[in-house]
Amino acid sequence: MVEQLTKLFCVNENTPLEKISDPLLDQSEINLFIKREDLNHPYLSGNKWHKLKYNLVGALDKNYDTILTFGGAYSNHIYAAAAAGKVLNLRAIGIIRGEVHLPLNPTLKFAEECGMELHYIDRTAYRDKTGKEFIQSLRKRFGRFYLIPEGGTNELAVKGCSDIVKNINIDYDYLCCACGTGGTFAGLVTGLNGKKNALAFSILKGADFLTADISRNLKKYSGKIYSNWELILDYHFGGYAKYNNELLTFMKNFSRVNNVPVEPIYTGKLLFGIFDMIRKKKFNKGDTIVAIHTGGLQGLDGLAL
Repeated sequence: MVEQLTKLFCVNENTPLEKISDPLLDQSEINLFIKREDLNHPYLSGNKWHKLKYNLVGALDKNYDTILTFGGAYSNHIYAAAAAGKVLNLRAIGIIRGEVHLPLNPTLKFAEECGMELHYIDRTAYRDKTGKEFIQSLRKRFGRFYLIPEGGTNELAVKGCSDIVKNINIDYDYLCCACGTGGTFAGLVTGLNGKKNALAFSILKGADFLTADISRNLKKYSGKIYSNWELILDYHFGGYAKYNNELLTFMKNFSRVNNVPVEPIYTGKLLFGIFDMIRKKKFNKGDTIVAIHTGGLQGLDGLAL
């Protein structure tokens, strides 16, 4: 079924692995590659395809005609889930954190144009989005639906993201990605199966809790405890969707030199962190690093950069 969906969505499963150029890399004798998962699909780009694909199979296998999920006003996940619902002719419901602001930003406008029903709840209620009573209230309101968690992170998402590792065809020492909910990173660690080193760069402030979340996702899916990974907490730039001129300048230079577009929410912070750790000699001479571009470039449309 996944193969059928891949063909239906016209997903590129063999995205390029591009070598990055920079004087710092030359001086440090470190090789940096970026896995261009942003090129796998125009609407379900990057990790979103991998997180959603087995969930979509689960919904179709169980004859659901409705999917329901959660996200903020600029959520890449909401954007991707809406596009998936349109392609599969599924009713898609998005529970959005916060109040409606008109006109809609590009992310929510796209979701609505795909046919997603947007329902806004205040931030206090949103914190209880995983509570049993709250989910029951949604089922009473919307009927039978296949529930996809915020960010798409669950066991099926971990399974999907583990597939990314299979398509990295070089030898390397470190596998790095930006981390929001930890689902993509848990999938990468699972795919590595105890080999290499994996670094998660949190894009959230005060995200120590992600260590437990990642460990739980790893144990749930694989049943194993891995010790070859680390959560990096130093490059959140103030929290989710926060950034400053230093990050934007870095991103613009990086994109100009390497012809790789990045955004400041996820991949921009990831790459800034990698380069800063190289400057601080956190890697060894001769190391090869692979960074995962997790997509989300659609979010640039809603940012005043």
